[in-house]
Amino acid sequence: MREITINKNDADQRLDKFLNKSLPKMPLSLLQKSIRKGRVRINGKKTTDCRHILCLGDTLSLYINDEFFEKEPSKMDFLLAKNTLDIVYEDENILLLNKGAGLAVHDYEGGGVDTLINRVMRYLYEKKEYDAENENSFVPALCNRIDRNTQGIVIAAKTAEALRVMNEKIKLREIDKYYLALVHGIPREKEKMLTGYLIKDEKSNTVRVYDKNPPKGAKEIKTRYRTLARLSDTALLEVELLTGRTHQIRAHMAFIGHPLVGDGKYGVNREDRQKGHRHQALCSYRLRFSFKGDPTSLDYLNGREFSIPRSEIDFAK
Repeated sequence: MREITINKNDADQRLDKFLNKSLPKMPLSLLQKSIRKGRVRINGKKTTDCRHILCLGDTLSLYINDEFFEKEPSKMDFLLAKNTLDIVYEDENILLLNKGAGLAVHDYEGGGVDTLINRVMRYLYEKKEYDAENENSFVPALCNRIDRNTQGIVIAAKTAEALRVMNEKIKLREIDKYYLALVHGIPREKEKMLTGYLIKDEKSNTVRVYDKNPPKGAKEIKTRYRTLARLSDTALLEVELLTGRTHQIRAHMAFIGHPLVGDGKYGVNREDRQKGHRHQALCSYRLRFSFKGDPTSLDYLNGREFSIPRSEIDFAK
């Protein structure tokens, strides 16, 4: 018999989902069968309900074979990441981070061990806000992501509750996101709401935009821009992302004839490279929390706005 005490990051989860994270070697079907057969007790009482919601301080007594408790060797690779973070805002629940262009958010983007999430984990581990060895099921996580070669604000959750709330608010589009973009040419209209449809080509990791007769599987996109400055043959725009699709801003601006400076994927940037532009001139520089609906533990953020100063954005100085 093994015992697990539910901490704040484990609470409010379904019993089977929590155990599936805690016992990764045990097939979910077998785990659920064990629950239904009464091999899991909560605070000394048998339960056969896989959907039972766990509470802070609950003690789970598990009458499950020892082989499923064999943990993988502790992975502390995040300690090899740089201990450098540009923090825009921090409290006990979240971090707002200014991710630099060129830094991958996760290792599957080819960033190796030095990724934004690994820097976050190292930072919280060294602050003793993340106990990697003893946490049952939670690891700090990023709530949104931006392209490796795009600068901007990324939200990181320190707790499971913060992660759940932020993911829900992003899904409901209750976080307003604004970008600065330097584009080729001067848009004819100073500001405009662009609408269309976007479809992704997984093989080439590119997207195509349509204004009508979209192919099957295309998703609607909405992009609002406002011209802030005209700079010879380029324009500085503030772009509000109303739908968050892959490469939406880059592809949508290229579609209307104004590709981003430095964007080799949706524009021709040979001359941009010669002028020193190493990546697309795009920065997720401002966000505003616009929560609606039922109260949450993060409502103290509602109505607040955070931004990266223009002086810290290469192309917007």
